[in-house]
Amino acid sequence: MLRGYYTAAAGMIAQQRRQETLSNNMANALTPGYKQDQATLRAFPELLIERMESKKLPTSTNMNIPMQTRIGSINTGVYVQETIPDFTQGSLKETGVSTDMAIVNGTIADPEGNLFFTIQNQDGEERYTRNGNFTVDGQGFLVSNHGHYVLDQAGNPIATGGLEFNLTAEGMIQLGNQNIPLGVAYSQNANNLVKEGQDLFRLAEGEQALLDARVNPGTTFTIQQKFLENSNVDANQTMTDMMQAYRSFEMNQNVLKAYDQSMDKAVNEIARLR
Repeated sequence: MLRGYYTAAAGMIAQQRRQETLSNNMANALTPGYKQDQATLRAFPELLIERMESKKLPTSTNMNIPMQTRIGSINTGVYVQETIPDFTQGSLKETGVSTDMAIVNGTIADPEGNLFFTIQNQDGEERYTRNGNFTVDGQGFLVSNHGHYVLDQAGNPIATGGLEFNLTAEGMIQLGNQNIPLGVAYSQNANNLVKEGQDLFRLAEGEQALLDARVNPGTTFTIQQKFLENSNVDANQTMTDMMQAYRSFEMNQNVLKAYDQSMDKAVNEIARLR
């Protein structure tokens, strides 16, 4: 009976964490370039149940032989193993703002590969994002909507001087007589990136720096100016999944209540001395 407590409680915790993931996705349904998270559930190891018994032999000494009868297996519950971002490209939305940019994936060399803008955070470390909702700060640098520097192909902040610029489909910023290649990084396996706040990704510990997308064989892309990539969250499907998670939580809760009532009877009624 106590095993049933743990199994039902594990199911409730798993669905609660899944609900939190779905709620975060829904909250970012309008965030440009946001990649929804998918919670993966995994079962705890199954246990094999056997009944221990003995059988008497028709001998003069009534010898007992120990025996084991296999009953079957029992599952010990589920847990959220990890949350994995879905890097499917979102649809494009035209904004008419010259500092807005969107990466449009062309040919991707690896099945799990993806492309990112390169950003420099407040600690001077390189980060990656699909959110091209950029602007120009007071010093004339191209920055993200959180104030992080947008980097060029050489890893330097892009100084616009507050001037208007054009962006070619190849990602070249045409500023006066200058052509500045926008930094576009390529990850062979985007699932190895670690999600941070503010729409940023970073390298996992021990991972090598991302490749320059322009020199990576078999990888093509275009950059659309005055466009933003929408979040890839499907609001309708997410609402359906949230209701499903809630119902699963509720069912596990009812199982837990049933076990609690059975335990109450076992303690307070069956064992009562009359």
